Amino acid sequence: MGTEVPPRHPLRELFGALTEKSFTEHLGWPDLKVTTYLSNLLVEFTHTDQLYKIRNQQEHRVDSVVELLYESEILFEAQSPDRERTVHRHIGDFTLFMAGLFPEYLRRLKTAGLIYHKDFLVDYMKTGKRSYGILAELSDSLAQDEPHLFKTLSDNFELCVTGLGFVRSDLDRMKNPGYRQARNLLLN
Repeated sequence: MGTEVPPRHPLRELFGALTEKSFTEHLGWPDLKVTTYLSNLLVEFTHTDQLYKIRNQQEHRVDSVVELLYESEILFEAQSPDRERTVHRHIGDFTLFMAGLFPEYLRRLKTAGLIYHKDFLVDYMKTGKRSYGILAELSDSLAQDEPHLFKTLSDNFELCVTGLGFVRSDLDRMKNPGYRQARNLLLN
């Protein structure tokens, strides 16, 4: 696909450092498996095509959580466990990413006054938590430590959203010209 970010790429290192700092210093939760997973998620979702990588049976891009949930139900009935795992993982990842980095998007969904978006009634927190929980239960073909990781993400979904919120704050701060000027003075 050509969107793979190399292991030592500065973007991967930045997200890794920010995620580890946020979870260790702000939350007091230095879980390397969680921070590695989340920093890799941030890197993956820098490519917008990855945000909407799930396609329906007609090969159309699925761009709402409601449609993702529908896809997961179709897959459950069709007994397609690999695809079901892929869709539930994406639901968890997407909802976590949006709730953690773009909470204003979720607020806008709920307060726009008009029901204009398919996800108007979707609770991203509950939906993401549930999808990671389902993924942890579908552990028969996952790598040995993945069921535990997804159970941890499910059990601590709100904490992960908070940690990603700290990453967002750090990223916002880094855009500030005063921060960049001070950083250049201190590091050069």
